[in-house]
Amino acid sequence: MRRTATFLLALAASVAGIVHAAPPMRTVETVDLKRYAGMWYEIANFPMFYQRDCVGDTTAEYTLHPDGTVGVNNRCRTKDGDIDSASGTAKVVDGSNNAKLEVSFFKPFKGDYWVIGLDPDYRWAVVGTPDRKYLWILSRSPQLPKEELDKALAAAKAQGYQLDELRYTPQR
Repeated sequence: MRRTATFLLALAASVAGIVHAAPPMRTVETVDLKRYAGMWYEIANFPMFYQRDCVGDTTAEYTLHPDGTVGVNNRCRTKDGDIDSASGTAKVVDGSNNAKLEVSFFKPFKGDYWVIGLDPDYRWAVVGTPDRKYLWILSRSPQLPKEELDKALAAAKAQGYQLDELRYTPQR
């Protein structure tokens, strides 16, 4: 009897995992890098380890390079009021229509940067990683109107993100 109960519990747990498994992540169809370049303000995130000291005023600036790579400059305000920054380079993943990038801040380490939601007018973007561990909601302005934020959040949810741990970023 005990063996049967253990088996049934294990089966129920595995079925529950299958039912709640998220579908594979999809990116937007295409990203116009000329329109995407420039300053973005972080509205919310699932913080990465390198953001552990950031308390607000987080931005990302993207610059197009002649060789087709994208310069990345991330900045944030720390608890003590200093500005922390990190610069890196992103390369477009072949065949992704510019919607998937590999970003490197410390060679040879690369991270995925997938644009999974994008306002038609490039006012906001939702960026994530295919394992759904990281998420960023970005805006061209320090504050994103609620109606636009709701659209960005819906884009993240549609990609299988659970937004319980989303952290909102104070911007001045």
